[in-house]
Amino acid sequence: MSVNIPEGTKLILFDGVCNLCNSAINFIISHDKKKIFRYASLQSSIGQQFLNDRNLDAKALDSIILIEPNVAYHHKSTAALEIAKHLNGLYPALSIFLILPKTFRDWIYDIVAKNRYKWFGKKDNCQIPTPELKSLFMDQ
Repeated sequence: MSVNIPEGTKLILFDGVCNLCNSAINFIISHDKKKIFRYASLQSSIGQQFLNDRNLDAKALDSIILIEPNVAYHHKSTAALEIAKHLNGLYPALSIFLILPKTFRDWIYDIVAKNRYKWFGKKDNCQIPTPELKSLFMDQ
């Protein structure tokens, strides 16, 4: 990916119009005391470039994506659990669920993803970060 992700950070791509996704990003920001994560919406040029570079269909991808530069990218339940590893508090303990089969974890994830707009709503546009948080978002 030709996007310059700051060294020592990881990029989270998320559905910028999904209320659940935006709430999850706000939660991650408030529990990421080491400021490991940067953020961009899947709808942004960065998100679209990532999907295009990997021939992934944006319409078929109801997922959060965690990009670890020069290492890997994770999506769906694996991304969520890998993110939890870096949050403060007891959230890293959630990574124990990585021992469950990915197909089972992703089945549960897909149920929520499929219904996220119905259950939590949808915005017309991607959220605009506050001035204090703007430096964490890469899709401005």
